[in-house]
Order: sequence, then C-alpha cells, then structure tokens
Amino acid sequence: MVYFIGAGPGDPDLITVKGRKIVEKADVIIYAGSLVNKEIINCRKEEAQVYNSASMTLEEVIEVIEKAELEKQLVARVHTGDPSIYGAIREQIDILEEKKISYEVIPGVSSFVGAAAAIGKEFTLPGITQTVILTRMEGRTPVPEKESLESLAKHKASMCIFLSVHMIGEVVKKLLTHYESHTPIAVIQKATWEDQKIVLGTLEDIEKKVKKADIKKTAQILVGHFLGNEYEYSKLYDKTFSHEYRNAKK
Repeated sequence: MVYFIGAGPGDPDLITVKGRKIVEKADVIIYAGSLVNKEIINCRKEEAQVYNSASMTLEEVIEVIEKAELEKQLVARVHTGDPSIYGAIREQIDILEEKKISYEVIPGVSSFVGAAAAIGKEFTLPGITQTVILTRMEGRTPVPEKESLESLAKHKASMCIFLSVHMIGEVVKKLLTHYESHTPIAVIQKATWEDQKIVLGTLEDIEKKVKKADIKKTAQILVGHFLGNEYEYSKLYDKTFSHEYRNAKK
C-alpha cells in the first residue's frame, strides 16, 4: 500500500495525525527533501528505508515503490503542503493504477494557508472578496495563456502565487495591469518554519523589500485587499441575522 501524505508547510506539528501515524509505521519513506522539513520524518521507525526524491526521477520513485510492493511493505510518499497543489502526484498515481498498486492520498495543510496564518489574515472577507485564486508565474513549466497573471488580476480577488518569488519584479509588473499600486501584498518565506521571513508592503515597494530581505525561493506571494483593514462584518455572528441555529435579536 502506498500513502501520498501532505506533510504541511513546514512546522513538524502541522502534519495531520493520520499522516504522522503512517510515517511512524512505514517500511519505506520517499520524501521530497528539497521542500519537506526532515523533522517530519524523525518519528519513523529505526529500520525504515528512507529515500529523498529530490534527486530521483519518476522512474526511480516507481521502481522503489514496486520493490516495496513485492515485499508487501508499507510506503509513505511524503510531499510538502497538500499534494494536490503543485505536488506532481497525478503522474505517480496513474502509473500505480496501471500496475494495480493500491494507494491512498492523505491531505495536508498547504503553504498558502500556512502563509495566511503566519500573518493573521483571512482570504474571504465580506464586502471585499469571496474568491481565492491559486496560481504561479510561467517559468520552466508553462502556464496556459488564459491563466496569465494579467488575466487573473482582472478579478481583483485574493491571490496566492506559488513558485514565483524569484521573479518578483515581473510578478508586480503583471499584477499592476489591474490591481492599484497601493494594493497590499505579502511575501512569506518558509511559512510556519522556525526561520520564516515575512515581508509586507504594496505593489509599489514590495520588489525592493523582497530583494533587501534576500528572498529568492520557497516563498508565498499573497496579494489583494483582504490584506487591508476595510471589510464588512460577517452575517454568521450578526445578532440581527437569523439562520438555522439562531433567531435574530432586536
């Protein structure tokens, strides 16, 4: 059996209880060492075989899994954050299905929510936006033209930009096609790790601040007016608003 586990954004305590239990009893652990905090797999049993997939190809990963399957071993495939977002698990799962190897996906805490928690912000503020866009800049992996930052910026929704901080100047340039220059923006490097860095600013000054902080990778870019201080209160706790569990008070 193979378990794809979302290890969370970095803090070892942010892996799910279910995920940790699998890591603890796994015979084989394949973890994304370039991003996953190694402390997360410190709970493994002493005899567990550990592989760092950062230096492995897809074929090599599958080879390890196939060998473990033949030996009836439990495999923990540990990915950073939640594996359904930029996790490259689909290509692994499709091969496992072809080979009739059983698997299960255990979700995790994504870095975009870890980043919001680090700065104490909520993506969906009444009167501001009820939409969150997760995206990235085009790099070595292309992005469909209809999903360009300029196109997505038209919505002025809360935006979380992955894998793009090394191109912060270009990111800002594309966002400014629709967002105002005073739009707040935050860059959080290694959210929830002990050495996380937080840089706050506006589209006008964030490039300069990020370069001064020497942030070049493993960072989330959050942009939108949800980072500001103007919003409406939720109806959820409004005393004048009735719902299934509460009558309105006058």
